[in-house]
Amino acid sequence: MTAPSYPPKRTVRPVLAAFTRFVVCGGGVGLASGGVLVLLDDRMPMALANVLVTVVSTLLATELHSRVTFRSGPGRWGVHLRSGLTAAVSYAFTTGALLCLYAVRPEPLALVEQAVYLSASALAGVGRFAVLRIVVFAERAATADISLGKASVAMAA
Repeated sequence: MTAPSYPPKRTVRPVLAAFTRFVVCGGGVGLASGGVLVLLDDRMPMALANVLVTVVSTLLATELHSRVTFRSGPGRWGVHLRSGLTAAVSYAFTTGALLCLYAVRPEPLALVEQAVYLSASALAGVGRFAVLRIVVFAERAATADISLGKASVAMAA
């Protein structure tokens, strides 16, 4: 008799697949956003362009995450607002990490600065994925499961 493995394999694979979709969708939107910022550089102040691109890219990424990453259908405004909040928290986290670095080293090497930023971004991304999966999109997935269960019962009867 062998002891069961925890967590069971059938629950790990869907999470890894969703995380991969999360990285691809979010990374794709991030790369496109960088390109749009370059195109807008001569047309408006960079701070304004950054605000516009951030808002639009967050809406686009949320819609992609809703449909592709978590497969819960089109996002509603409440989903977009909660997802936007997770993006704002992630922004605050990465900014805080850089501010801490500057407090310790007022003029860090570019390599150190990038290492801190990318590490904070990676941690914020994993945290954002978890919150989106467990909080933002969980309710819609549970609702879909309940309606599927009712339809299955009706068909069986």
